Amino acid sequence: MSRQNWVSWLYVTPLMLVIVPFFLIPILVVLVASVLETDGFGGLIATFTLANYVDVLTSAQTFHLYLATLKFTVLTWFFTLIIGFLVAHFLVFHVKNQLLAISLFLICTVPFWTSNIIRMISWIPLLGKEGLVNSALLGTGLIREPLEVLLYSGLAVVIAYVHQLTIFMVVPIFNSMARIDKRVVEAAVDSGASRLDIMRLIIIPMSKSGIALGSIFVVSIVMGDFFVVKVMSGGGSASVVSAFYENVGVLQYPIAAASAVLLTVVLIVAISLILRTVDIRREITQ
Repeated sequence: MSRQNWVSWLYVTPLMLVIVPFFLIPILVVLVASVLETDGFGGLIATFTLANYVDVLTSAQTFHLYLATLKFTVLTWFFTLIIGFLVAHFLVFHVKNQLLAISLFLICTVPFWTSNIIRMISWIPLLGKEGLVNSALLGTGLIREPLEVLLYSGLAVVIAYVHQLTIFMVVPIFNSMARIDKRVVEAAVDSGASRLDIMRLIIIPMSKSGIALGSIFVVSIVMGDFFVVKVMSGGGSASVVSAFYENVGVLQYPIAAASAVLLTVVLIVAISLILRTVDIRREITQ
């Protein structure tokens, strides 16, 4: 092996020391556990079987859980994209002072310095039957009785997710928009292009790498979470992750492992579809 190859291996060695024990080995353990039998008491029997995957794939509960998870994922992705795009667009194109824009951007990140759990629970006194939102609506006469749909519902789950994950859209879209040459926009304005045309033909296409990255963050986090769904729905909704969390709680490790592998495959497919819309490596290196 040439000296250059040795140097290349030395460069990637620190990364491999992290990836192998903390990423590859756990995945292999889950894969192996998913094709083993269980003795019903948390032990694994070294007998190859695909029954775990058959049970997961043929269960009506699996379909309903994925449908619920997909609903939360799509709604959260849509609202975080709209809010994140508008915030990033305002900071980049409407705040003329770059220092002020960066300062405002940093201010946007301040609420996210606190724990996700604290920020999620903070919605409970706001959305409860006697919370601030219902009190304000009752005080203005817009409603006659408190709205129960605000808390412990699918709406509350989406609100909590959007609150927690919007920053994951703002950051990559802001970075993408900041690299847009303002002279291109000015030239389009001088040519008589409308604001809609500028947005549709210039800003959105040139921000698609940030949109793709933000989408990957949001989709992977929502599909891999169960705590927000459990707390904010009051137990009225469930997710895919909550199902195999319950399986782990009753020592059904092979079924839980099979569910985890299936979810990983679904996430890989979803991320692959997102990446088909943009060449992330080429966009970032431009």
